[in-house]
Amino acid sequence: MGTTPSQRIRQLSVFIFLFALFLIGKLYFVQIVSGEEFRNRGDRQYTQANYDFFDRGTIFFQSKDGNLVSAATLKTGYLAAINPKLITDPQSVYEKLEQIIPLDEKAFFEKAARKDLTYREIARRLPRETAESISAAKLPGVEAHKERWRFYPGDSMAAQALGFLAYRENDLAGRYGLERYYEDVLGRDSESAFVNFFAEIFSNIQRGLSKEKSLEGDIVTSIEPSVEAYLEQKLQEVNETWNSEYSGGIIMNPMNGEIYAMALSPSFDPNNFQEVTNPRLFSNYLVESVYEMGSIIKPLTMAAGLDSKAVTTSTTYFDAGTLTLNNKTISNFDAKGRGTVNMQEVLNQSLNTGAAFVVRTMGKENFARYMLGYGLGEETGIDLPNETHGLVENLKSPRDIEYATAAFGQGIALTPIGTIRALAALGNGGYLVNPHIATRVNYKIGGSKKISPNPPKQVLKPETSEEITRMLVVVVDKALRGGTLKVPNYSIAAKTGTAQVVREGSRGYYDDRFLHSFFGYFPAYEPRFIVFLYTMYPKGVRFASETLSESFMDITKFLINYYEIPPDR
Repeated sequence: MGTTPSQRIRQLSVFIFLFALFLIGKLYFVQIVSGEEFRNRGDRQYTQANYDFFDRGTIFFQSKDGNLVSAATLKTGYLAAINPKLITDPQSVYEKLEQIIPLDEKAFFEKAARKDLTYREIARRLPRETAESISAAKLPGVEAHKERWRFYPGDSMAAQALGFLAYRENDLAGRYGLERYYEDVLGRDSESAFVNFFAEIFSNIQRGLSKEKSLEGDIVTSIEPSVEAYLEQKLQEVNETWNSEYSGGIIMNPMNGEIYAMALSPSFDPNNFQEVTNPRLFSNYLVESVYEMGSIIKPLTMAAGLDSKAVTTSTTYFDAGTLTLNNKTISNFDAKGRGTVNMQEVLNQSLNTGAAFVVRTMGKENFARYMLGYGLGEETGIDLPNETHGLVENLKSPRDIEYATAAFGQGIALTPIGTIRALAALGNGGYLVNPHIATRVNYKIGGSKKISPNPPKQVLKPETSEEITRMLVVVVDKALRGGTLKVPNYSIAAKTGTAQVVREGSRGYYDDRFLHSFFGYFPAYEPRFIVFLYTMYPKGVRFASETLSESFMDITKFLINYYEIPPDR
């Protein structure tokens, strides 16, 4: 049976609709998706064969008001190139070109002598006026082409978090930081946008025709440029004041894991990474390195004791100043005993014997379960490459001494990002959040996708979070620098840490090298920010309260003023 006229009309209508959809999509692709690329190609004064005009997605910082600020983008200029086969008088060409652009005479004549080649670049990243002068000179065999390259407007700002673009043999791609982690989104394939556009239409916005290729787009981060700049300033001051090997810091939203600032000092300028003589500067120690953190771990120990009901704030023990376990002796920082003290004083005076008491009271197996529950032995999953996990084998030891030292942050080594995630649980109601930098992908074909990390996991009871927060507020109000750093009308929970540094290539610790750390969150009972700072091997000073307290308080006051946080007490 043949089709009826009405069926044929419907089939024709469907065909017309699909054809119109195809044309609309093609027009969208040409004008919107690749419009910039086509405009740039049309703007080139000369076209060389097989020229691939560089393109790459943008990475954005995000201001507190939600405005986007370019962190990694493209910069446009011009390059000068010669075709040696068309140059019959190299000396004349050189003399005329040299009046327009500075040239290395030896390099120019070497390139001009290569008559077997048709293209040699002689200068790059030239301004438009210079390119116009080269074109106006009409020198035989000399060309000007428009070019683009990766550009970081903030210079060294957030360098270790951003990373940079570099060649590895013939492969140009992100090598560190977000540039590497989101290479599949930031990289550009001239055909993929068109293919994926129709894939999105006909697959009900699924992954696209290619299961291995992500949609191209721009990355929007939670890094706030003013906050990042202030953190970097404070870290540089710490380094210069105490002649540290390096210092680092993270500012995070403890409720959802968004990173507002992440920095190391010294740093580098990704625009000129070739000039860096020490490639270790490229590494992000905040996610790639582990440290014995010292006394900032004591609040995690105390929270575990409170949560398991092994201790309360008013529980007391007799502090003799030292404690011997498995024929090894641990002591307080000054080896002095305080007599009978309660758990609040354990934190106020940072007593190692008190942290060990909590472990002995709750049981080492129970203590290990809590510490592993904080995620200290696993990666956080932050969207940066090369993240490592904490070294917590001592929490599986049959000996009591390893648990006692772990209680005050020695014998276990943690990443800074893993540490701040665990510490955030103290103030956010007991949840282990997932730290992340990117918040959204803006797709090249249009539309956007929010980046949602895994749901947080509850590791402490809400009442435990509230209780340990009260204890840490007392530390700031009464104990830290004798209470002189208390901020009127604001509750701040904080703790310092001073840890011995493991000897390189041998067992034991240096006698004169320390890692200083500091963390705090505020407003304490509904925290907007958690700040983690550390400095490696500061000179001429022993305790973190001397090196990092003022920097932490400066950052705290800056954030309170910048975000106009109302008083909470």
